[in-house]
Amino acid sequence: MAKKKYIVNPSTGLRVIIGSPTPHEVLAGEVLLSGEEKIADYFSMENRPASYVYDFGDYWEHKIQLEKVLLRENNIEYPICIKGKRACPPEDCGGVWGYAELLEIIKNPEHEEYEEMMEWLGGEFDPEHFDVKEISFDDPDKRRKIAFG
Repeated sequence: MAKKKYIVNPSTGLRVIIGSPTPHEVLAGEVLLSGEEKIADYFSMENRPASYVYDFGDYWEHKIQLEKVLLRENNIEYPICIKGKRACPPEDCGGVWGYAELLEIIKNPEHEEYEEMMEWLGGEFDPEHFDVKEISFDDPDKRRKIAFG
């Protein structure tokens, strides 16, 4: 499933979609290629919010707010994650409601679905875990080559 970001274009006032589109979405002009758009053209101190939707099946919507712009530092490969909270929900867990149900199940070893869920999770899952050093970013050029050949 393609990942897409919705953001207001400050020049037009219209909502635009930026992402990793399917070939159909490229031909139809529905989605702007993320590798060709500059975030600075959309985010500014006057145009701070954006919405990012991951997995349209589970519909994980993330609200993003620009807080400040920092100077680029030498010898740092961007983008970087500077902080975060909690573990990412497992893939295909059913969106917000499915994830809430999963959390209820795994906090109760007596729950009838506990063993099944823990096996599905690979034996362990700590929803409170977050380590900024574990965050990595995909190479958009590599992803584009896989998608379009």
